[in-house]
Amino acid sequence: MKFPLLMLVLQATASGAVPLTNSTGSEENDVLFAERYLETFYGFVMDGVPVTKMKVSPNLMKNKLQEMQQFLGLKVTGRLDASTLDMMHMPRCGVPDVHEFRTLAGRPVWRKRFLTYRINSYTPDMKPADVDYAIQKAFQVWSDVTPLKFRKIHSGEADIMIGFASGAHGDFNPFDGRGGIIAHAFGPGPGIGGDTHFDEAETWTANYRGTNLFLVAVHELGHSLGLGHSSDPKAIMFPTYSYVDPNTFRLSSDDVRGIQSLYGGPERRQPPSHPDSTESATCNPILSLDAATTVGNKIIFFKDRYFGWRNPESPKSNISLISSFWPNLPSGIQAAYEIGDRNQVFFFKDDKYWVISNLRPQRLYPKNVRSLGFPNFVEKIDAAVFNPLLYKTYFFVGSQYWRYDERRQLMDPGYPKFITKAFPGIGPKIDAVYYNNRHYYFFQGSVVSEYDVLSHRVTKRLKHDIKLGC
Repeated sequence: MKFPLLMLVLQATASGAVPLTNSTGSEENDVLFAERYLETFYGFVMDGVPVTKMKVSPNLMKNKLQEMQQFLGLKVTGRLDASTLDMMHMPRCGVPDVHEFRTLAGRPVWRKRFLTYRINSYTPDMKPADVDYAIQKAFQVWSDVTPLKFRKIHSGEADIMIGFASGAHGDFNPFDGRGGIIAHAFGPGPGIGGDTHFDEAETWTANYRGTNLFLVAVHELGHSLGLGHSSDPKAIMFPTYSYVDPNTFRLSSDDVRGIQSLYGGPERRQPPSHPDSTESATCNPILSLDAATTVGNKIIFFKDRYFGWRNPESPKSNISLISSFWPNLPSGIQAAYEIGDRNQVFFFKDDKYWVISNLRPQRLYPKNVRSLGFPNFVEKIDAAVFNPLLYKTYFFVGSQYWRYDERRQLMDPGYPKFITKAFPGIGPKIDAVYYNNRHYYFFQGSVVSEYDVLSHRVTKRLKHDIKLGC
């Protein structure tokens, strides 16, 4: 199934003596550059006519220029004008634009719903963990809107092999140096099918500097799943690269329609077929929570891919997918806390954290918890809570806790300390905690303990009845 795309790429690059990163110079060089661009991305064939004889047969390029201008949303003139040349010089994907709208020619798709991927080479521009995270998040973008699931493997042949390379790298589709083509991918199928390659000549980053790996990966993995280029400038599958904040990124409706035309929408959780059927783990009323916090006047609870919210005075909860409200956040949030007077909420998973302000994701996140002053051995936060009376945040890790001064943005000295010594009746390990009305509410398994922050004692214990994911 991959071969229509592969053959187009090979055909486009077989005569590729002129790189697409040429700077504009003389009119003849511009024409030569444009010819190569149209040959690579729009199936333009010169039929052996030298560039110097273009004036003899001017219509040879006009039709392809019009096709390109129409596809990329330019004024359709059929002339090699300044805006057309500028578009040709924008960094872009190496896959041609001449396929069917939104999906690849022949509509190749994966015939299975569980796919593996492997990153077999990394860029020195980024920490391997940051590369892993960007790629994982890019896969999550597509899994959130389809029934597809992706699993990373560390050895052997995966369905989708991912790597960084320079110049010629074994697929007859050489990279052209910085700028120009920044990445390419192959449609679904065996062998090289699905594989994704990033040009090492680019400067890869996790932010707005250089070329953002997450954004390019979302685009290329769209090809790996069977999508072609879109002519919608708002779509991630538009051919050229432009930066948007990864924390606020969402697929366009065109992207969603395209991928769901191949695989359908995400699978819905089916209710038990019989009253005696075993409920899912997240419907278990003795469920242990992953995290809890306040957000405004609501209490928010997290478990796996779900979050729920309710008023403190009401037992009724509302349930939703994390990805449906905060698509930039991962599933499985492990800790969270709110600083109410700043309208900020902090979310933690593994060694990274995100900040939401006024319910909007903030730029330059996630960051590593080391930036808060944690030692290297802290790999995840179990729970966190902000005390507005002290303006300090408590971080719980295993049987110990740290205290962070939010005004000075520094850890208090003398920590970590043991939870059981500082919080009588709590510990040695907790699942989640939030603050409300001068009380902490500690969750340990199915038990929630109300703890008075002024008298430093447990004032109430009860079984929580929170159900998420039902």
